[in-house]
Amino acid sequence: MTTGTTTIADIYAALEQVMDPEIPVLNVLELGMITGVTLYEGTAHIKMIPTFAACPAVSYIQQNIRATVNKLTGLPVQVTVDKEVHWQSNRLTDTAKEKLQHFGIAAPQVHEGELRAEIMLNTPCPHCHSENTYLRSPFGSTLCRAIHYCKDCGMVFEQFKPVE
Repeated sequence: MTTGTTTIADIYAALEQVMDPEIPVLNVLELGMITGVTLYEGTAHIKMIPTFAACPAVSYIQQNIRATVNKLTGLPVQVTVDKEVHWQSNRLTDTAKEKLQHFGIAAPQVHEGELRAEIMLNTPCPHCHSENTYLRSPFGSTLCRAIHYCKDCGMVFEQFKPVE
């Protein structure tokens, strides 16, 4: 593709190929990490937000966005962290929630307003769909996950934490 004919839609199509390094079945669009895409003077300008404030993968994801969009569009790419918007778990698309479940991670529950600890207590098991689960630890393999246990199927599973 030549840079003279590249559109915003082409950039979004390229972003569909940028996968999260910790949950490789989800792309940055499904995670709701992209807050803006513009074309200015032949350069793609992409604004993104991390899924967790202390996410150690931010610079890695920025580099993957630059490399993938450049490779697929031929454009120079500038990626900046959007300081105006904070990520919240409600930004996950329905497709992302479905993919998380198939990957064995419970999706965060949709919330409105203030989060309370109770929202993490009734988390359906992504394996058997039982709601007979309990929070084993609010700390999972990464900062954005918690560990749960299903009393029905006996599986330990992670949940993508709800974030407001």
